[in-house]
Amino acid sequence: MTVLDTPAWRPRTDAAPLLPDPEPYRLLGTPAAADLDPALLGRLYGQLVRGRRYNAQATALTKQGRLAVYPSSTGQEACEIAAALALRPRDWLFPSYRDTLAVVARGVDPVEALTLLRGDWHTGYDPREHRIAPLSTPLATQLPHAVGLAHAARLSGDPVAALAMVGDGGTSEGDFHEALNFAAVWQAPVVFLVQNNGFAISVPLAKQTAAPTLAHKAVGYGMPGRLVDGNDVAAVHQVLGEAVERAREGGGPTLVEAVTYRIDAHTNADDATRYREESEVAAWRAHDPVELLERELTARGLLDDAARQRALDEAEAMAADLRERMHEDPKLDPAELFEHVYAEPTPQLREQAAQLRAELEAERQS
Repeated sequence: MTVLDTPAWRPRTDAAPLLPDPEPYRLLGTPAAADLDPALLGRLYGQLVRGRRYNAQATALTKQGRLAVYPSSTGQEACEIAAALALRPRDWLFPSYRDTLAVVARGVDPVEALTLLRGDWHTGYDPREHRIAPLSTPLATQLPHAVGLAHAARLSGDPVAALAMVGDGGTSEGDFHEALNFAAVWQAPVVFLVQNNGFAISVPLAKQTAAPTLAHKAVGYGMPGRLVDGNDVAAVHQVLGEAVERAREGGGPTLVEAVTYRIDAHTNADDATRYREESEVAAWRAHDPVELLERELTARGLLDDAARQRALDEAEAMAADLRERMHEDPKLDPAELFEHVYAEPTPQLREQAAQLRAELEAERQS
């Protein structure tokens, strides 16, 4: 027997079952859509309409100076809503900075979900209460955190799965590689959802990777890759639901690539007209996630004008409440700058806190 015949070098996994389908998986507009649960479709529709209005209202708040920045997910609402609804209450969600809709759809107060983007606190909600990690501004750093939590849950016998969301730009970060590698080696109960919206700010996907699809990257780590139409909310929900249950039952991680599009600019500070044509945006508007589901529901007699108007009215009521509360000036205590930095404040922090208190007192007395 030669050295090369020893088992250590051999691949541990047959690659064929891990490969994604050649085309994104779809349900809406296909014969398989007839088997979809009407109640689930109705719930997905209500959340999509609400999410679309939330994006519009949050974008308006940035123009009014009430938000420092807002990364809109208009056009990507199907990924956001499906991710939130695919999880059980005890599961964990690890969002990126663009995933505000998923956070709100999972039950966080719409104002609290915007606290980070307002510049008040790093997060406005209790991660443990909602089982949602803070919105992650650094690219892909939430992915290893999701793997660590999922691995710990598995070791302790807790039937919890984690779903980590990231954009196509995040797949170019080292944290992406490290998270997928650890997840596969440990068989951690975690699902990675890559929202491929075409651009990492202004950089198109073709300038980031030469892989056939981002879903193909899964094979190199020894996990299944799934490719899904990211604007088909029913398909995304089904694929994520299956991946989450597979992870929970001990089947290990899955990488899901949802092919979608960022209709709005990267943030309110970006000028998208400098790197893409309006004709491209218009083509994707014709594949709008809200309209795709509306057509399906209407064709099946599950949505009429009255039901559509109710959804719009509920979304408008949410937007009005968000607008009213966001126009209230927050009451901030500068001393809170020193909270939650270390478990025990360092001498430098205590010195800085004392200096701030002295300056504030002097200002009050002046």
